[in-house]
Amino acid sequence: MKNKLIISVIMLLSSATFFAQKLSVGNINDQSRTKIVLNFYSFNNPLVAAEMSIYDVIDYAASIGYEGLDITGYYFKGYPAVPTDEVIYSVKRRAFKRGIEICGTGIKNKFTQADSVERKKEKQFVKDWVLVAAKLGGNTLRIYTGLKTPDGYTWEQAAKWIAADIDECAEFAKKHGIVLAIQNHNDYLKTDDDIDRLFSMIKSDNVGLMLDIGSFHVGDPYKQIEQTVKYAVSWQVKEKVFTDDVESLTDIPRVMQIIKKSGYCGFVPIETLGKGNEKERVKDMLQRVQAAKK
Repeated sequence: MKNKLIISVIMLLSSATFFAQKLSVGNINDQSRTKIVLNFYSFNNPLVAAEMSIYDVIDYAASIGYEGLDITGYYFKGYPAVPTDEVIYSVKRRAFKRGIEICGTGIKNKFTQADSVERKKEKQFVKDWVLVAAKLGGNTLRIYTGLKTPDGYTWEQAAKWIAADIDECAEFAKKHGIVLAIQNHNDYLKTDDDIDRLFSMIKSDNVGLMLDIGSFHVGDPYKQIEQTVKYAVSWQVKEKVFTDDVESLTDIPRVMQIIKKSGYCGFVPIETLGKGNEKERVKDMLQRVQAAKK
């Protein structure tokens, strides 16, 4: 009886330790498994011009073989206000009918503001859209840090309050099954060093990086992708990258090899930018990424 009791206590303690373990920051595992998805910003021009609807993009993405969708929040009518449940569930149902997943959504928030009252509003904005992401059946909410270090403050001073604000929102998001994905956007976060420094200050395990390969403008983008892939919970794989502000076509096989070698598991959103036939561009990028993934 005594031995059974000891064994039970050991099992209970082991179980508690397992569930208390902190998750790794990024979706890094022993073996990479990925799904290629479409970021809605690829259709920004026709969506803004009302030449296409959210439903049209869902239908087209599914028809050409995308496995998922990152439905940027901007394209819900009334943004930045949250859409109604009727609209959210209508979009979710359309994706379900087309056999395509919704991996998340994204917003434009500004945590770089020095005014704590304004940042409180931004935190509520993020929390409101966490609920939208959850209702959509997504996994992530893409957020930003903000545009630049505010006048009169150092990068490090701003980083302290940015990290604290992200931690607060991340813990709220955890309760609703959503992971916050910070996008590096050549704004406050410009380099891999900036990303390393910010993540060293973030305490929550419910935050990762939406690794935007086209937003490293200083130095070698591929080396910076390799340096920051450990934080990745989502991506923005783009047609072009920058090396010391010189634009060039993305070496898709090299990027996909970095992803595979890292052990990243999860969604890999594609985002095409600029003018041109959006349907042809997202189709071409999908084919290029699929070929490199094999």
